[in-house]
Amino acid sequence: MTNPRIAVIIGSTRDTRFADKPTEWFMKRASARTDLDFEVLDLRDFPLPLFNEVASNAWAPTQNEVGQRWQRKLAEFDGYVLIVAEYNHAPTAALKNALDYAYPEWNKKPVTFVGYGSVGAARAIEHLRGIAVELQMAPLRAAVHIQGGDFFAAWQQGKSLDEVTYLEPTVTALLEELSWWTKALKTARETTSPPQEIQVSSSGA
Repeated sequence: MTNPRIAVIIGSTRDTRFADKPTEWFMKRASARTDLDFEVLDLRDFPLPLFNEVASNAWAPTQNEVGQRWQRKLAEFDGYVLIVAEYNHAPTAALKNALDYAYPEWNKKPVTFVGYGSVGAARAIEHLRGIAVELQMAPLRAAVHIQGGDFFAAWQQGKSLDEVTYLEPTVTALLEELSWWTKALKTARETTSPPQEIQVSSSGA
């Protein structure tokens, strides 16, 4: 039996991004798992234009070739870890755009977060939890927040994240929750029919 597959999505595309350090730190720990297989997806490798389709691919096929490639790649996975930067109390535009470019590919799958910044990207992650619910994902309670002096020391002074010991129990909890929810939802997707989606008008009519 093959392991469930998890995509670790780097949510920043800036040339000077910090995201590579927490991604490497997380993958070192995730790769030690024997019950899940992890793969890094870098949004730099999927140069999505700003969403300009006629509708979400829940309703109409995406015309943009990079968008189609992104959707095909996402469909390979059973769960997701987002590496989250916080810009002005929100996730990056690149990450939000990437989330908007898919819909059925995200459905009924778990998602969790590794955030970094002055408050560990806590505010951006709260935004993302609401977005995940709208995409019919299952956002997990456990998340990693690399914050405060530890973030600035790693960013500006080259401190290794391996030295930040309080992160270890949080990443362990994240991986345990992710494993349970990934397996539970994968089983449910494969053995049951999803509930029929009821469309509710947002116009107030």
